Amino acid sequence: MKRRCLAKSPCFRLTALPRSHASPSSTTAATTDVDCDGGVGTRSYLMHLLTDKPSHNASLGYLNYQLRSLLGSASPGRLSTALSILRGMLSPDSTSPPDAATGPIVFSGLAKHSHPLNDESLSILVKMTKMGFFPPDAFVFTQLISKLCRSGATSGAWDFFHAVKDAGGSIEAPVCDALFTGLAAIRDFPRMNLLFSELKGLGVRPDVATFGILINHLCKSGRLDDALNVLDAMSSPDSEVTPSTIIFNTLIDGLCKAGRIQDGLSLFDRMKSNHACDPDSATYTILIDAFCKAAELDKAYELLTRMEKERVAVDVFTLTAFVNGMCKHGMIGSALDFFRKKKVKWPEVKGNAITYNILIGAFLHSNKVGRAMALFAEMIKEGVSPDSTIYSTLIWGLTQVGKLDDAYSNVLLMRKNGFRIGIKSYNILISGFCKKKRLDKAFEIYDEMVDDGCKPDVVTYGTLINGYCKAGELDQAMKIFRSMEMSVVPANTVIYTILIDSYCKNHKVDDAVDLFNEMQKQDILPDVKIYTSIFKGFKDHNMSHKAFELMDKMNLQGCKPNNVTMNVLTGWLTAIGEAERLRLFVHRMRASDIDSSNPDVS
Repeated sequence: MKRRCLAKSPCFRLTALPRSHASPSSTTAATTDVDCDGGVGTRSYLMHLLTDKPSHNASLGYLNYQLRSLLGSASPGRLSTALSILRGMLSPDSTSPPDAATGPIVFSGLAKHSHPLNDESLSILVKMTKMGFFPPDAFVFTQLISKLCRSGATSGAWDFFHAVKDAGGSIEAPVCDALFTGLAAIRDFPRMNLLFSELKGLGVRPDVATFGILINHLCKSGRLDDALNVLDAMSSPDSEVTPSTIIFNTLIDGLCKAGRIQDGLSLFDRMKSNHACDPDSATYTILIDAFCKAAELDKAYELLTRMEKERVAVDVFTLTAFVNGMCKHGMIGSALDFFRKKKVKWPEVKGNAITYNILIGAFLHSNKVGRAMALFAEMIKEGVSPDSTIYSTLIWGLTQVGKLDDAYSNVLLMRKNGFRIGIKSYNILISGFCKKKRLDKAFEIYDEMVDDGCKPDVVTYGTLINGYCKAGELDQAMKIFRSMEMSVVPANTVIYTILIDSYCKNHKVDDAVDLFNEMQKQDILPDVKIYTSIFKGFKDHNMSHKAFELMDKMNLQGCKPNNVTMNVLTGWLTAIGEAERLRLFVHRMRASDIDSSNPDVS
């Protein structure tokens, strides 16, 4: 019988081991229990090698070979097996402790592995470091620090970094930069300061990237004066680092976003005169955008003139900054004129989806639907593909002006072009159709929304419930309300107010009271509008005894009546000779006000 060749199968590699490396029991494990994911059989055989004294050198070589193979696999099972082997190798009674070849295999393997580093991986890294094994180079060390930080283990990255430092390992600037980035992401200011103070003792000179990370972090945290101090440190005579344009852009952007536009402009002037650093297109655009948003268009134009004079390339971001600033300040016509003129003057600069979206949105806000739609058509003609934001803007704007069918057409276009419709757009459309009393269409869109996998929220349900209540279709409103409960979307006071008020107006006071009791079981407190609606219902049905109970409950819950409530109660109770009940209600309400403001009053 022809024998099958199994040598190419990774699942059978262990069967080819020399029998001198294993006892009979381990040989059996190797030939019967091995699985392709590095499971029990593999683990049992390899763990046996850790205590097999006669063949120490051969066992260690094979363990290193297996570690390289296991860590090179994307399988979580194989990573788990590799960590088990390493635990055994690092144990005090191991006869196969790591050697010079093990370190690079482990550090590089864990750095490249597709899965995040867990606590066990970190523990092994630190243990190996304490035994004198270090990452083979700065690249692998940086990878490990970055990976730990991205895995949410920034404290672990800090411990590993300092374990290498304390054990005498080499620390280079890129490794420090990776740790700075991780600490900045979680805003760990104390450790960032401590690490910066440690750099000199480590023999590490901060590079441009180090300063850039620090300045970027400080700007995002609103610590602009500290960021400017870091720039001064870079500019000191003994510094070997020159600030880059990117660093100046970060600082100027931070200052502008904080409303310190003049400080940003001063720094802009200093960057060339004091630091021989040329501003680029981004530098100018940051300042132009800030001045446009502050309605200081003259200064923005001055910068644009200077930009063109110095032959700094103008781009779509510069164009969009002007358009956006003008539209925000109601200068929509000027924005469109600017856009048209610059299309001719800057033929290489074309508006993008953001530019068109700003203009289209501005015209829709001004109820100039025709001009908005003309711009949309122009955008398509210019070869600019609409994004989901533009479609959403059109849906909102067309709905606002009552062009609901046109708005819905954009939903169909979005689907056709592969865009997912967001819940905000669905809610806008549903609200629009409800306001026009086209409830069937509103509910049809709700069904489409569910079919599209977009989960309705409390706004969706509230809009539909309100629409059906206003149309007097309370049964359908309640069906939607119960559907909301089934969908585990919690109702709020607003929805209960809509339903209770509608029941009272439609002479179904008992149903309103049932909902009133139900909402309290859900730990939703009724507000003054709900109490007032029920009081009106009781008044219409002359249910004074129920009103007295509700007045007591309102006092107990500390809900204060408003003018509408008092007008309803005063007119009704006075007319039926229950003025004393009203006086007592008001007295208790005032007493509770005193008690809440002064707990010592008896």
